[in-house]
Amino acid sequence: MNPQDIFETISSQYFQLTNSEKKVADYILAHRIEAQYMSISELAEECEVADATISRFCRRLGLAGYNAFKLELAKASMATRTIAHPTSEAPSEMAGQEQDFRGLCQRRFHESVSAMEQTMKLLSSSVVNRVVDLFDTSKRIYCMGQGSSMVLAEEAWTMFSTVSSKFLFVPDSHLQMNALALMEENDLILFFSYSGSTKELQDILEVAGEKKVKVILVTRFPKSPGGQVADVVLQCGSNEGPLQAGSATARMAQLFVLDVLFGVFCERNVEQTTENRERIAEAVSRLHL
Repeated sequence: MNPQDIFETISSQYFQLTNSEKKVADYILAHRIEAQYMSISELAEECEVADATISRFCRRLGLAGYNAFKLELAKASMATRTIAHPTSEAPSEMAGQEQDFRGLCQRRFHESVSAMEQTMKLLSSSVVNRVVDLFDTSKRIYCMGQGSSMVLAEEAWTMFSTVSSKFLFVPDSHLQMNALALMEENDLILFFSYSGSTKELQDILEVAGEKKVKVILVTRFPKSPGGQVADVVLQCGSNEGPLQAGSATARMAQLFVLDVLFGVFCERNVEQTTENRERIAEAVSRLHL
């Protein structure tokens, strides 16, 4: 499917759609940009239809599924913006502004601040404290994720390893299943997944449920398949389109959640964390010249 064809395809097939599918089509055509940032559950809720209707709608358009549909939306939106604002026809002053280094820095700065502001509004003190309660009562906390979210899991382990030895990092999906197979009920999983809808996360949640191991999920979409099954969900802000996978702003939002967790954990265990930090600082001092 060509990038510009997705909206034309929807329009051409409109009268062959069911009434429920027409609701989806109407919403998509009216919210072309916003729709690409939504999870399947969020779009279904906005259209007042079932998740299955969204999946059926995507297949009717000749697409493999919802993720493929969002990708086509993103491509079409990008193509539309390019046609509307071709670089060759832009005024030289505007082109100069776009290439201006300070302008680029300002845009990135405001995007990062916006991501953290959104996340701060979404964070609940009761949920954060519940997570820290689980941290305190758990024997081991396994930090996990895949793709760009795996980097966040490693960051979580790196951060918490400076104050506690109970945090562990498991990077590979196969090793994650190995670790899960040997977990006990008083172990805990801290999982990072922006979408909350990866197959690896579903596998982890299924086995964790069988073993009665609790899972804390950091995600943008609490109504995602993973968000609906995880024991506790910490929601981050920042919208990320299909063509922006692993964006810095999305990681910034998750890092903000992580930093808040770390701060509350340290405040809750002041004496122990202070002592551990002093012992680590003394050990690491040997590595500096």
